[in-house]
Amino acid sequence: MSLLRRLLQRIRSITARQWAFGAIAVVVGFAVLMGVLYAWDYTNSSTFCGTTCHTMPPEYNAWQRSPHARVNCVECHIGRDFITTSFTRKAGDLKHVVKLSSGQYKFPLYAEEMLPARDACERCHWPEKFADDRATVIKHYDTDDKNTLITTFLLLKVGGGTKREGLGYGIHWHVENKIEFIAQDELKQSIPWIQVTDASGNKTVYQDIENPLTPDEVNKGTKHQMDCIDCHNRISHTFQTPAQALDQGLALNRIDATIPSIKKKGLEILSGSYKSFDDANKVMDSLDGYYSKNYPDYYKDNANKVKTAIEYLKTVYQSLVFPGQELSWTTHPDDIGHKEWPGCFRCHDGKHFTADNTKAVRLECNVCHTIPEVSTPGGPVPSISLAIVSEPDSHKTTTWLYEHRSVYNTTCQSCHDTNNAGGKDNSSFCSNSACHGSNWKFVGLNAPALAKIFQAPVPPAASPNTPPKSIPHPIGGNPDCQICHGKNSKVRPFPSDHFGRSNEVCLACHKPTVQPTPTPGPTKTPNPTGQVGGPSSIPHDTAGRTQCLGCHANGAAGVPQIPQFHKDYGFTNANCLTCHKSAVVGASPATGAKPTSAPSVGGPKRIPANHAGRTGCLQCHVQGLLGAPKSPADHTGRTEDACKMCHQGP
Repeated sequence: MSLLRRLLQRIRSITARQWAFGAIAVVVGFAVLMGVLYAWDYTNSSTFCGTTCHTMPPEYNAWQRSPHARVNCVECHIGRDFITTSFTRKAGDLKHVVKLSSGQYKFPLYAEEMLPARDACERCHWPEKFADDRATVIKHYDTDDKNTLITTFLLLKVGGGTKREGLGYGIHWHVENKIEFIAQDELKQSIPWIQVTDASGNKTVYQDIENPLTPDEVNKGTKHQMDCIDCHNRISHTFQTPAQALDQGLALNRIDATIPSIKKKGLEILSGSYKSFDDANKVMDSLDGYYSKNYPDYYKDNANKVKTAIEYLKTVYQSLVFPGQELSWTTHPDDIGHKEWPGCFRCHDGKHFTADNTKAVRLECNVCHTIPEVSTPGGPVPSISLAIVSEPDSHKTTTWLYEHRSVYNTTCQSCHDTNNAGGKDNSSFCSNSACHGSNWKFVGLNAPALAKIFQAPVPPAASPNTPPKSIPHPIGGNPDCQICHGKNSKVRPFPSDHFGRSNEVCLACHKPTVQPTPTPGPTKTPNPTGQVGGPSSIPHDTAGRTQCLGCHANGAAGVPQIPQFHKDYGFTNANCLTCHKSAVVGASPATGAKPTSAPSVGGPKRIPANHAGRTGCLQCHVQGLLGAPKSPADHTGRTEDACKMCHQGP
């Protein structure tokens, strides 16, 4: 009670002036606290980061259209942490204010320091979580007059998860496992050294065989542990290429795809170099005159579509290029892909090998996604298999993509359609334009050092779309191409990169240009070989007749003789029926057809049993003595040996 009385006495002794000063102090203190909290909150806002700092317009612009447009800048750049930790980190960033005010910076700007992904990205994203395959549809418009839509379908093998759960594969395998690397540049575009540590602690080192590091360089090099940002480095600040921006505009109908060659013309303009936006806009405005002059009929009815496209190009260009900051889509790498920048191919380029050159970092499309399936207007919609099929052992080697360019045989056809192999018309598995229609400039399959490990493949044709040569003649029903086109043939041997390929493989790529035509006559069928320029058809049945050269290579009167080049190349009886086919079908010897100027239908008559031991065929049959069947006129000049080549019997 005494304590309470003393407190009341103390309160009563406070003067009005003291009460006034106290109230003012509380108000001022509260105002200061609110100001500090507001300043803290405002400086944590993306608006402050993107607009107050005059060097940041490109990054702010890109952030607004990114997947993280609702995530504040500080959540990635400072992190979610206790206020004292965050305050300390922000205080350290005052150096940027000093550099800005003193002009101690240069364009383009790059993030020099970032929190590890485990302290930023993984606060929201859980790398141990397994993700199912994700279907992706990519729309690309060609630069032809019709702006042809080319749609690519694939499944991204996002994967992840832990190996102990039977998962741990796919794209997110890279963050579930410990991978360290040494980069030779600040942007991490050149990675010559990689080390993978498995669950048992075993380490495997891969080096770029074209650019290996010395042991001293490895010891002194900074080893980075791979995390999310090493691939998703542009996840919040994406700078599209002109082609990507145009494809997006056409897909969203911001640009009308019926405007002739708008993809090509837009690409030319957006890829140009201009001193200012005004200069760029003038060039874009000139498109109106281009279409009114070159496409007057279209322009007459669609002028508004052209003008709308021009305005869209102006807007897009200002999101691609920032002259004041010397920044564009060419200055900041995007490592999530592998076409415009090295991306995945920094490591998966086919030339990162172990020290003994027996194992490589795998370069295969289907490690991270399925084989792309391409669809064009009017063509069938491709199907994508959702099942994981068992690969043959040859496909499981870490160097398969390099080897498959020269390892090609009939086993390929058991799983794949190999027509027009290497082409890009999408008519088969092996003519996939998503694979063969692109210039994979960051793949190292042509590295000279690889030739020391593998036999270098024959250089491809000048154009990846050059089709295999056509066959200038018709083919028989059981062709043996290597009679004329084998390795040592004198006719036209196949090239060295075809060594080891069998006859079955030939027709997978090479197709005859001469189609079958009917052969006249009531007993004749469509003749597969009797076309102009091709092997002539056989005008008689071939049953029992195996020694073709007995008549056609001995000068027998009335019998077509083989041409000289057949003799020069040493063709034998075994080769004849490969190309020449009989056009006679129907009756059998039992029909009783009498001999005519042509052999009877059904094949040559057999020699009866009672003629056993007789050898002088010509003595009776040339003159028809004693009722013997007289040999036809076209048999004139044939010898005794020729008789038994066709007429079988005792």
